[in-house]
Amino acid sequence: MSNLRDAAMNSKAWPFEEARRVLKRYESGPPAKGHVLFETGYGPSGLPHIGTFGEVARTTMIRRAFEVISDIPTRLVCFSDDMDGMRKVPDNVPDPEALKAHLQKPLTDVPDPFGTHESFGAHNNARLRAFLDAFGFEYEFVSATDYYRSGQFDETLLRAAERYDDIMQVMLKSLREERQQTYSIFLPIHPETGRVLYVPIKHVDAKDGTVTFDDEDGREWTLPVTGGNVKLQWKPDFGARWAALDVDFEMYGKDHSTNTPIYDRICEILGGKKPEHFTYELFLDEKGEKISKSKGNGLTIDEWLTYASTESLGYYMFLKPKTAKRLSWDVIPKAVDEYHQQLRAYAGQDADKQLANPVYHVHEHDVPTSTMVVSFAMLLNLASVSGAEDKETLWGFIIRYAPDASPEKNPDLDAAAGYAVRYYEDFVKPHKVFRAPDEKEEAAMRDLAARLQAHDGPQDDETLQTIVFAVGKDHGFDPLRDWFKALYEVLLGASQGPRFGGFVALYGIDETVALIEKGLNAELG
Repeated sequence: MSNLRDAAMNSKAWPFEEARRVLKRYESGPPAKGHVLFETGYGPSGLPHIGTFGEVARTTMIRRAFEVISDIPTRLVCFSDDMDGMRKVPDNVPDPEALKAHLQKPLTDVPDPFGTHESFGAHNNARLRAFLDAFGFEYEFVSATDYYRSGQFDETLLRAAERYDDIMQVMLKSLREERQQTYSIFLPIHPETGRVLYVPIKHVDAKDGTVTFDDEDGREWTLPVTGGNVKLQWKPDFGARWAALDVDFEMYGKDHSTNTPIYDRICEILGGKKPEHFTYELFLDEKGEKISKSKGNGLTIDEWLTYASTESLGYYMFLKPKTAKRLSWDVIPKAVDEYHQQLRAYAGQDADKQLANPVYHVHEHDVPTSTMVVSFAMLLNLASVSGAEDKETLWGFIIRYAPDASPEKNPDLDAAAGYAVRYYEDFVKPHKVFRAPDEKEEAAMRDLAARLQAHDGPQDDETLQTIVFAVGKDHGFDPLRDWFKALYEVLLGASQGPRFGGFVALYGIDETVALIEKGLNAELG
């Protein structure tokens, strides 16, 4: 363990770099609360999405890295801001008209349109917990409503009343002049309507811990800031939550980065120590535009998990979190194959390289063995040329190529075969474009077919690749990649493809010769 800890203390993998920053907070002694607190936040106005997965997965990677370098216990809290007012009625709920009467009420006071929970907020919170549980995350769920109404935030709210002017000074600097006139960090909950009110606060009584305001009808009210009678605006709430829970680490998207000094300063005004934070870049769609839930662009988590494993998504989340990355369907095959390449490499690596290997962090240090004897890219091409409509068809080719393989002994390959058939049908098949070969390409392909038919030696990837390579050289393809590009475009209907010798080994020599004949006779596509 000490050797592992020494290696982790010097690892350049970003989870260890972040973990060391958290540990540095307690170089003079362990935390008084007895643990290090990692937090992720969630707005329950909508359903959990791929960004939710990424945030919790990445925070978990840092938490596990911290546990390697320190014996201080850790907790991960998923905090739901479910006391937020419902600003608009979602489009994707039953009987949306019935919800209009509940606009601006806390989500936990809005009836559940699905009829399964005591409130809309509770419904979405349950979806969040089910979502996180499905991926096996270890976390504690915290409801803002529970914390406000049970009194767990009372001490922080009373301090916010005492230091109201200091917090307001921080906030007013960040607001337009028009907003400054009506802004208050406190949002009262109307005693009669139950709505979250965005109204000016006439007076804050620090001694009594109350706020006085006029409602929309001009009636004056005085309410205690405690007990769930008010909530904080979202930016002050961020900093107040850090102070109240004594949060040590939280990550969030780049769109929050300009607010970080505000969150930090409010946390400090309220007597807390600002946490370590990590700002990650946002995902982009295939056009390079920011992914938006309202636009529905980009890939959803359900879509990813229709075509690939959770682990491949975890691998993709690990990669360069501070670099903007495309999140579209065409990144999936590459992510799957790279993930398995890293799995295969892991066993032979020394401790330093293992700690830097993404799979170490994806699997929380308990790294399995890959049984993918055929790459996902190859499975896609096999699905294409064989016209496979189910994974059993692919297994017919796989067993001939790797006789010792089976769905039972190679479960990740079995799952990938099913994913490949679906992926091919939905994304590859609609975009396949075959072309006829030119005169030079046709001569080379006839030669390749003849050499493959005459071959009576080993039928492994390397031997067959050598034959394909030699044909390209003998027919004067320079650069040689033009030869392989021609094979892909004429025979597979794509401009890129697998290592062709490996494809022949998997698909079969006789089948490949027949495929070449079809390509030359314009019978494909």
